[in-house]
Amino acid sequence: MLIIMRHGQSTWTDKSVNRFAGWVDIPLTHIGIQQAQHAGELLRQSDIRPDYVFTSLLRRSIVSADIVLDAIDRSWLPVQRSWRLNERHYGAFQGETRPAMLDRYGDEMFATYRRSYDVRPPEIDVNSPYFQGSDPRYSDSFSDGLDDRDPSLIRSECLKDLAERLQPYWDSRIAPLLVAGKTVLVVTHGSVVRAIVKMLEQVSDEAIRSINVPTGVPMAYSFLTRADGSLAVDGRGRYLDQQAAERGMAEVSALGRAPR
Repeated sequence: MLIIMRHGQSTWTDKSVNRFAGWVDIPLTHIGIQQAQHAGELLRQSDIRPDYVFTSLLRRSIVSADIVLDAIDRSWLPVQRSWRLNERHYGAFQGETRPAMLDRYGDEMFATYRRSYDVRPPEIDVNSPYFQGSDPRYSDSFSDGLDDRDPSLIRSECLKDLAERLQPYWDSRIAPLLVAGKTVLVVTHGSVVRAIVKMLEQVSDEAIRSINVPTGVPMAYSFLTRADGSLAVDGRGRYLDQQAAERGMAEVSALGRAPR
């Protein structure tokens, strides 16, 4: 079983702030902490006990996972972290408010940069305080060796870019555990969840534009193993709290329609 969730509400997801975060390392809000606690309670009520846990390298993912694990008395589980589970790099949008970017680029281009599968936002300036080039967590000493991608050089990503940098990690680290029948918890970011949903449910490039991911609500996938040993998803993902998920998806959608 795969349990995948977006972190709890962050300080920049708060509608009163409404900034693009991407790879900027920002904390949870009080609401985000409560959402993570609720997520842990949902796992406990569903009697779901992860065997393995994965997060990104960003604290909103890390702290959310810690809260969930504490709620289900599994804080002792080793956690694997990777930049490949980071949010999409929003390029020059990082640190900017959604209303400001909407005003700058207009409705059509704003929607394209925010939601299209294969169009990147403008690149971030290397002199921007939100460029991660010198951040030690993306240095060679922490390379996973799965390919020749250098995260310190990334300046913008579309969802397709994210899916491509995620694929080798999924194939080598996560999928084999699911094939072995393990329960895997992935606490990550909205764009990563969208990329995984697209892959597992074979969502089209166009349809993925309309999929929003709520903060702090776990989604469960079950799997079958084919005769050749490969993995097959058994139906669509289901949120453990559908009402909370629907409220959260509406809130995410509204962030992109904030008034100029």
